[in-house]
Amino acid sequence: MSFTVEKLENNKKAKLTITVPAEDFSKALTFAYNKQKGKINISGFRKGKAPMAIIEKMYGPEVFYDEAANKAINDTYGDVYDECDLEIVSRPEIDVVQIEKGKEFIYTAVVDLKPEVELGTYKGIEIEAIDTVVSGEEVDNEIDRIRKQNARKVDITDRAAQDGDITNIDFEGFVDEVAFEGGKGEGYDLTLGSKSFIPGFEDQIIGHSIGDEFDVNVTFPEDYHSEDLKGKAAVFKCKLNSIKENQLPELDDDYVSDVSDVETVDEYKASIRKQLEERKEKQAKNQKENKAIEKLIEDSKMDIPDSMIENQQHQMLDEFKQQLAMQGMNFDMYSQYTGMNEEVMLEQVKPEAEKRVKSRLVLEAVAKAENIEATDEDLDKKLEEMASMYKMEADKLKELVGDKEKDAIKKDIAVEKAADLIVENIKEV
Repeated sequence: MSFTVEKLENNKKAKLTITVPAEDFSKALTFAYNKQKGKINISGFRKGKAPMAIIEKMYGPEVFYDEAANKAINDTYGDVYDECDLEIVSRPEIDVVQIEKGKEFIYTAVVDLKPEVELGTYKGIEIEAIDTVVSGEEVDNEIDRIRKQNARKVDITDRAAQDGDITNIDFEGFVDEVAFEGGKGEGYDLTLGSKSFIPGFEDQIIGHSIGDEFDVNVTFPEDYHSEDLKGKAAVFKCKLNSIKENQLPELDDDYVSDVSDVETVDEYKASIRKQLEERKEKQAKNQKENKAIEKLIEDSKMDIPDSMIENQQHQMLDEFKQQLAMQGMNFDMYSQYTGMNEEVMLEQVKPEAEKRVKSRLVLEAVAKAENIEATDEDLDKKLEEMASMYKMEADKLKELVGDKEKDAIKKDIAVEKAADLIVENIKEV
């Protein structure tokens, strides 16, 4: 196998011309014959037993060309990709140049190349200063948030339901006096004010007492995911089974010692303040980094092929599907609930996909300009962090990660270092 490279469109694309020796293409034809012979009927032969020469005489050698071409391309393109020393960012557009039994098989692969970046100024980018001071009110709010997490649910029997209560209800929905699919529930816990039901539903439970049976009248939103219910008026027949409220624990030394590593309320407030300060500092760094990279992108020039954006869109969709799977849901279920299909989601994530691609390109350019590289120590540290995250032994993970994956991780580390360099040189105004 041999190949040549021709740069196209001012080095934005490349055409690879790959030549497969006649002997190797002959093997690909034999592979195609063995794969397809069971599907071909030849008079006088049992199915799948007709010799290759007989089939070719009946149908012509072209009968095996498509399968053989796919075999030859699959066997050779990966090696060419690794050897060609090009930064390819797209799938190849394949075109067969020569295909004939007994001769070399020749095909071309046109690919997009990673664009050159004309880098703007990346040191001394001016960013408006971000306030990281933590107020007393923020400390109190955080303490209250944690108290709510540790609240006890207490049964309420001496009053009607009110906003914030956790109610348990039975319900069945009707449109034009006909029950609709998915509109019935029994023993359903609903927090009033959570806005998890149709607008107006929760408000009409407020004021009712345990045992009450009542109607809730609502109108489904025009953008509701079910076509049959969009904009329709509905009546839900409800019964209120129980009411609970969250009872917050007292903020005292006993509570503090239960939920933290300190013993007194004053120490607890100080520790919460420190946590918030660290959180704000981290958020400020991320905000400054994002703003600086946005300015760097505006100040840089690059001509990004559509394929890079499309690849990033599909990667983001795949990441979202993985997140759904971790929650016990697949994308088909999600689509039924939301009316969101792959095409719509891909279009929605396109602006963020473009931003990610541009950010990566300018950071890689900074790393190159500053000769920033990841050391073996950097790689070991990152693998140890990954092993901790996956709850694995670091040595075991290092055995599993191949050389290509390690090179990719090193590139990611270099990009992170480039981002740190930009942040370190920001001028706050």
